[in-house]
Amino acid sequence: MIKTVLLMVLCSGIAGNSCKVIPTPIVLFDDYSSCIVYGYKYSHKLMAGFDPEWNNSMKAYTKFSCEPDKII
Repeated sequence: MIKTVLLMVLCSGIAGNSCKVIPTPIVLFDDYSSCIVYGYKYSHKLMAGFDPEWNNSMKAYTKFSCEPDKII
């Protein structure tokens, strides 16, 4: 069975800071579409929940991808 896995990281636009893996409540999806829609919604919720001053000072942003994975 093939599932789609959500991989998400939180990054900073400040030089020298590395991206950190973000655990998400849901990781496996039945298809790419449901994964990508969830990724955008979760990213928005996460970023909107941070203090705006922190977002501005860190130049924070998320990156994510939805990759096929064979589940045994």
